[in-house]
Amino acid sequence: MTDACDVLVVGAGLAGLQCARELQAAGREVLVWEASDDVGGRIRTDRIDGFLVDRGFQVLNPAYPAVRRWVDVEALALQAFGAGLRVRRQDSVAVLAHPVREPGLILQTLRSGLLDPRAVTGLLRWAAPAFTRHRRHPGCDGPLREALDRSGCSGELRSALDQFLAGVLLEDEGSTSNEFALQLVRVFATGVPGLPREGMQALPRQLAQSLTIPVRTSTRVESITPDNDAILVTAGASRIRARHVVLAADPVSSARLAGGEAPAMKGVLTHWFASDSAPSGVDMLHVDGRAHPGGPLVNAAVISNAAPSYAPAGRHLIQTSALLGPGRPLPTDDDVRRHAGDLFRSSTAGWELVARHEIPHALPSQPPPLRPGQPLEGASGLIICGDHRETASINGALVSGHRAALAILGRSR
Repeated sequence: MTDACDVLVVGAGLAGLQCARELQAAGREVLVWEASDDVGGRIRTDRIDGFLVDRGFQVLNPAYPAVRRWVDVEALALQAFGAGLRVRRQDSVAVLAHPVREPGLILQTLRSGLLDPRAVTGLLRWAAPAFTRHRRHPGCDGPLREALDRSGCSGELRSALDQFLAGVLLEDEGSTSNEFALQLVRVFATGVPGLPREGMQALPRQLAQSLTIPVRTSTRVESITPDNDAILVTAGASRIRARHVVLAADPVSSARLAGGEAPAMKGVLTHWFASDSAPSGVDMLHVDGRAHPGGPLVNAAVISNAAPSYAPAGRHLIQTSALLGPGRPLPTDDDVRRHAGDLFRSSTAGWELVARHEIPHALPSQPPPLRPGQPLEGASGLIICGDHRETASINGALVSGHRAALAILGRSR
């Protein structure tokens, strides 16, 4: 027997959930099918021995326009990171802090040894368009590294910036769209990222809670085919005819189901360690600012310093992130521990491994020129949404879901 519905949303990540809730609010009959056992897509949180462990180090920035518009941030009880970086230098660790949000660290920042006047001038020259440009100029876009080189930002400040951006963009070649990087700079300058009290998956769960019909999980779609004036979707023994289908699965699965080409994806290896003592009392991200980093990590942080809810009382949770990709050797656990100890300048002898996440498809590539608002309509009338159709971010996923809902509502009923 084949069921029927008005709109079927395939995928319960941020884009699919945002699309479904907007369609439902507009009075449309909507069903959501999700392949995994819970909502969230690439945003998942596990509870292991009292620790909250996200699958891949992610943060929520409340300054994203889409987050301000569609997310109840207060209900998430966001726990903010310190507004700055701890930078490993050759023989010391220095602080680079936001002068407005961390005024108590201004003196340490000035004494960091990282603020060479020429490098600072170059950094300001590069970042200025993020705060003065009201409209995008696609013709002026290019690779991030080339834009930074032209700005004159160099030395240890540039090394620290490169490592920070590598952890955000999940690439260290500087191949990402400079326009996209500048968008992120503006968001980081105007908002302080944090972690929800119940983990990052609290975000998609909040979106899902507004749906009147629960998401049907553990339902992996195998085929999507035209069927007269509708679309037939199969998942195991389940079959449904939908007037409209929104394909909001991960980019690789969406390409397989829609018959298109999958976008290039970037990967990350994240380790989570438990310890009885914190290797640092700082609630900031730690990066390696040396010209030749001492290991594979792009960042590390004592998560429990910023987000106490992530660890049981008396314990500490530490995360480390390294890049994955073709031609890049997979770091061993010993490689990771060694570099983490070097970044923190602390022993890792008492660290216990809580989880290790190897995520090859963590984030879609965002090469220049930046093209947000890509066409959503695919073959056979499918609407395809996700951060790969907008910008590679939480903001992009939410906006893409919103655009997909508008596309469905714009069709005749």
